[in-house]
Amino acid sequence: MSDIEIAQQAEMKPIIDLVEEKFNIPAEYMEPYGHYKAKISLQYIDSLAEIKDGRLILVTAISPTPAGEGKTTATVGLGDAMNRLGKKTMICLREPSLGPCFGMKGGAAGGGYSQVVPMEDINLHFTGDFHAIGVAHNLLSAMIDNHITHGNALEIDSRRIKWKRVVDMNDRALRNITVGQGGPANGYLRADGYDIVVVSEIMAILCLATSRADLKARLGRIVVAYKTDNSTPVYARDLNAQGAMATLLKDAIKPNLVQTLENNIAIVHGGPFANIAHGCNTVIATKTALKLADYVITEAGFGADLGAEKFIDIKCRVVDLKPSAVVLVVTVRALKFHGGVATDDLNSENLDALEQGFVNLQRHLHNITNNYGLPCVVCINHFTFDSDAEIALLQKKSETLGAKCVVSKHWAEGGAGAQALAEEVINIVDNREPGFTFVYDEDMPLWEKIEAISTKLYGAKNITASPKIRSEIEALQKDYGKFPVCIAKTQMSFSTDPTVKGAPSGHTVEISEVRLANGAGFIVVIAGNMMTMPGLPKAPAAERIDITDDGKITGLF
Repeated sequence: MSDIEIAQQAEMKPIIDLVEEKFNIPAEYMEPYGHYKAKISLQYIDSLAEIKDGRLILVTAISPTPAGEGKTTATVGLGDAMNRLGKKTMICLREPSLGPCFGMKGGAAGGGYSQVVPMEDINLHFTGDFHAIGVAHNLLSAMIDNHITHGNALEIDSRRIKWKRVVDMNDRALRNITVGQGGPANGYLRADGYDIVVVSEIMAILCLATSRADLKARLGRIVVAYKTDNSTPVYARDLNAQGAMATLLKDAIKPNLVQTLENNIAIVHGGPFANIAHGCNTVIATKTALKLADYVITEAGFGADLGAEKFIDIKCRVVDLKPSAVVLVVTVRALKFHGGVATDDLNSENLDALEQGFVNLQRHLHNITNNYGLPCVVCINHFTFDSDAEIALLQKKSETLGAKCVVSKHWAEGGAGAQALAEEVINIVDNREPGFTFVYDEDMPLWEKIEAISTKLYGAKNITASPKIRSEIEALQKDYGKFPVCIAKTQMSFSTDPTVKGAPSGHTVEISEVRLANGAGFIVVIAGNMMTMPGLPKAPAAERIDITDDGKITGLF
């Protein structure tokens, strides 16, 4: 059966009853969205403050390939397996964006028998969080243009407006647009553009905020433009926009609770991409789960060079989280792709290609254990086409590097297929104090932070930027030098060229743009030709997604 067929046959339990049964949360603190989705009140979350935190486990992956790695699927399967072993466990995931849902992926709620449900709802609008983020973002855009139209008392330089508009869809035609056409009644003529919602600074702010007060303060700190004196920033609070924006986000800030196919609780909240944003679910979701459960499993987007690095250097730094272990998800097929095998030939045994592609896993493993200072379990996400010889080779090479390498069959068998993985993770977590190493020190200059990530993690020889970009980084250094950096880079390669597979070394990382995310509290550094508004592929997933006359959705996977 397809993923959606499996999900549609799930025996879900009413979420209010399930949460009360599993975690003793009274129904009055839950806000149901139908029978199987609910938000948890901030009032109840505040009441948990004095409870000791559980242990935090991060799931990441090798560099993505068209063959797929199954990071979300592994997260769900591991959570179900740990619950089967009697461990009070909760998983935390990001919400899917409609952009990749109708573009490349066709859904992002796990797969096979390791899914979160209701799968269709989670992939399509869910509880409206992304809609609220998009509207709050575009309200600020409208208020900027409106202020200039009505006299521009703040003396905003219309050539230096830094705040684009957003939409939760892949639409390359909106990357660069002109607004204000049609005469004075429609405002003033200027260049503008759209990003996808998951890139919005408001998404990052929601994911890093610790309370409504913190959310509103961060919204007010957004730098939207500069004045005509060429140096004075204009903040969202100068437009008195933060109150209305926070109002639009009044429900979006509350974590969403759903369940796995095995009726275990999952929090799905927030959804920044990891290739162009910081790639982690909300701080509120993670911290809430740590109060409710003894073990919390969360994922960070794409490869460990992107999501895991940002999880460590941004999220953990901002809110003092201390992970205990990392699970690095890999597939035999993906490593053969990194070893030069064409997509159509990945199901055939090829030990030479697997050996060549292993360098990608080796680089990620080195980063996790040496640069992040965390113990790591390699999870082989099993496919039926994997040969015994390929699995044996992968396990041998991984364990030569000092990492336990476990075959997991969660896709086909759910939690039962991931119990060996769960046992290995529990063994590490229960016998080690939480802790890790930042990739760079907070006091390093911004340029050196970018250089540290590029050389230590990406294997680059150096970084470069035009004189204009260098001067922009130097200007940001004066007031924002302590900020972490969030590098926007292709997820397909350690380099900035998505076609370069394996573990390239000695390349140059070119910085093409820098953006200040003052409300989020980091600097966005765009490396290479990275787009913050994706386009649809030649054959988008939207072409196969449909709904029957009786309301049954098909084509999501």
